[in-house]
Amino acid sequence: MATSPNSAAAIVASRNRRRFILLVIACVFLVLALVAFFGVGRWLVVEDPVGKARAIAVLSGRMPVRALEAAKLYRQGYAPEVWLTHTSEPGESLKAMSISFEGEEVYSTRVLIHEGVPAGAIHVLETPIVNTADEVRVISRALERENNRSVILVTSKPHTRRVRLLWRKFAPPDCHAIVRAASDDPFDPRHWWRSTGDALDVVREVLGLMNAWAGLPLTRTR
Repeated sequence: MATSPNSAAAIVASRNRRRFILLVIACVFLVLALVAFFGVGRWLVVEDPVGKARAIAVLSGRMPVRALEAAKLYRQGYAPEVWLTHTSEPGESLKAMSISFEGEEVYSTRVLIHEGVPAGAIHVLETPIVNTADEVRVISRALERENNRSVILVTSKPHTRRVRLLWRKFAPPDCHAIVRAASDDPFDPRHWWRSTGDALDVVREVLGLMNAWAGLPLTRTR
């Protein structure tokens, strides 16, 4: 049966409308993808207003900028102590080969002392850690033994959102964390794609956040 001219025109018009709608949807998704791409660096960086706390905890990594920030906060009188975490590796493996190894906490201690923090105010938390989730658990357990259960967590700029998320997941409700980024961290949240280091930070943190949201099925990597 032959199709009338009006029916054929209607079919063409319907197809054109569908194509137009699909094009609009594709453009919307493209715009959203671009907004997410260019904005993810700024989204990763979150900070809490700084205030008095029981201690300043330096999360491991990115030495010496995190220790430098902790020393600055200590000199400004925000806390009477600085806490450091430590890992058991590669020290244990090297020890088995009779090779001496000084961990990051040793050098962070030296940085803190160089920047005016008294040695007596620096404490290395005893339990070794593997990743950020471990650090949150170790720091919050140490905080539970204190009357003042507030701590300033010093980390790098792109790491702040994940630290806050993990603290809310694993720390007791009566333990309060103030998340602060090292001010000398060179991470550029507005132009993170221009640097391979910044780009790797963004990818690592996005994957780390996805892992945390999923309940930490992957637990070994930092």
